[in-house]
Amino acid sequence: MNMPLPSATSTLDFTPAVGDMPFTPLQRELLSTAHRLGRDNFAARAAQWDREASFPFANYDDLREAGFLKLCVPTAHGGLGADYPTYMMVAAEIGRFCGATALTWNMHICSTMWTGVLADGIPMTDEQRSEHAARRELHFGRIVNDGALYAQPFSEGTAAAAGRAPFGTSAKKVDGGWLINGRKIWASLSGAADYYGILCTEDKGDDHPDARDTLYISVPATAEGLSISGDWDPMGMRGTVSRNLTFKDVFVTDAEQLMPRGIYFKGAQTWPAMFFTLAPTYLGLANAAYDFTVKYLRGEVEGEPPVQRRQYPTKQIAVAQMRIQLESMKSLFTRAITEARPNPTKDQKLRLYAAHHSVMEGANDIARLAIRTCGGQSMLKHLPLERLYRDSRCGALMLPWTAELIVDRMGRETLYEAGEQ
Repeated sequence: MNMPLPSATSTLDFTPAVGDMPFTPLQRELLSTAHRLGRDNFAARAAQWDREASFPFANYDDLREAGFLKLCVPTAHGGLGADYPTYMMVAAEIGRFCGATALTWNMHICSTMWTGVLADGIPMTDEQRSEHAARRELHFGRIVNDGALYAQPFSEGTAAAAGRAPFGTSAKKVDGGWLINGRKIWASLSGAADYYGILCTEDKGDDHPDARDTLYISVPATAEGLSISGDWDPMGMRGTVSRNLTFKDVFVTDAEQLMPRGIYFKGAQTWPAMFFTLAPTYLGLANAAYDFTVKYLRGEVEGEPPVQRRQYPTKQIAVAQMRIQLESMKSLFTRAITEARPNPTKDQKLRLYAAHHSVMEGANDIARLAIRTCGGQSMLKHLPLERLYRDSRCGALMLPWTAELIVDRMGRETLYEAGEQ
């Protein structure tokens, strides 16, 4: 007689944002911590960061205390040793309670994951591997020992962030290090990060910049010549504080390289899933919009009159539509994170694109349905839905994989094999 398998969430008192899966003991532990922090701390503060367009420092104190700044630092370096799928699950759970915290935390985590588990799958020479091992020891140590926070400025307002041109920010080799000049926009964690891990192009003095010469270099927030400018008053994700960074003859030492020369370009070709890490925030937001709608229709929203609206067929149908879309998003998302690896197959890569598009567009679809279903009350700012709607609209606009670029990639890579023009 076959005995039924225990539920994947048998030791959890909630269903995670990614759904019911066969979690490892580490994943259950980290998901429980993320859920507790989100439920007890982050959710109540989210409106403040949104209202003030201020950075969620209090949330980062909690993340630091819980060890979550070192989540993806390998255990050999003193971290928690979370792999790619584990990070993606935990990030979705945090996004369920505060989108701005989840999205900025992604920038920090990627600084450790790209240089950690992802870098281990990128081809390097023995010399490059040795160089990288020594330098990431420094960067991991800052996070583990000092609680340092890393940002990851990417955009410049050009095609570079989409991978279609070299970065305009340049790094020129000088004695003992690099001289950096340029500008980054939409730089999340501006004024909050201790280090900014920037992507820039090596200036070889030949007036022919090449994307293959992309460098990934850390700039200390205290570096002379680094300045922050610009107002920050966007529609959504206001707590990310994504202002402008300007680099004017900023000197950094060789040790600040987060990857050896030329390795970032190889990594982008080898590990396409490295750009999927923005998605869990938005899967979390979709869950939040759905969760609120169910509570609202059942008359269970804290602080609101216990009026039930669940008896109306139109409300029941709308909730069913939301659940169907949410389950589809979760299924694609979990398939994509479990398949993430160096050099994926064509089908795996196309599925990854489909998952990204589904989550980024679907999150706002679900928030839209939630507002329509809950009615005019839901547009009031003391309730979270209007913030979730604004925050969720931002995902499909984010480089390097905007909704439009994903559709373009999927169509082109379906109809053309590698090497065809």
